[in-house]
Amino acid sequence: GPDSKGAVETLLQCGQKTQLVALQGNHEEMMLNVLRGSESHHSWLRYGGVETLDSYGFDGGLDFLPESHRAFFESLGDYFVYEDYFFTHAAYDPAVPLEEQTVEMLRWHSLRQGVPEPHHSGKTAFVGHTANHEAQILDVGHLVCLDTHCYGGGCLTAMDVRTRQTWQANQDGVLLQ
Repeated sequence: GPDSKGAVETLLQCGQKTQLVALQGNHEEMMLNVLRGSESHHSWLRYGGVETLDSYGFDGGLDFLPESHRAFFESLGDYFVYEDYFFTHAAYDPAVPLEEQTVEMLRWHSLRQGVPEPHHSGKTAFVGHTANHEAQILDVGHLVCLDTHCYGGGCLTAMDVRTRQTWQANQDGVLLQ
């Protein structure tokens, strides 16, 4: 987005005050692959890279990330398990243990290609990646998708996974009812 640098700064500040668990998604993967020289920049630039570079004041060199930001991106996990829940960026294969999931499933799978069955662990999955253009949460019981199209004019959504209470804010940061 237009303030990627500011978003990472906010996350780093939160991480100094509480436990912060951040997961790698497809956009972070694209950026890291470009920075490592293992992928062309074309896809990343089409899908948010230009805005990210602008937010960092890109001047042509691939060393645009402050070291603390680079370390943050390098530290991102693929999934997180907490109590009866697990979290991934995109989805999961229901028959495969989380530690054996493919990057394709964890970061790239669209729920439009199919909502996975319940995971064999019995835990509830919380995911994003597949935007609901009506800014609605997809809750099928065993899987909850919280991507409410924030980047495209929808809202940013947070949820207490235990109670399923939600909070949503619009593009101007105004909390919605």
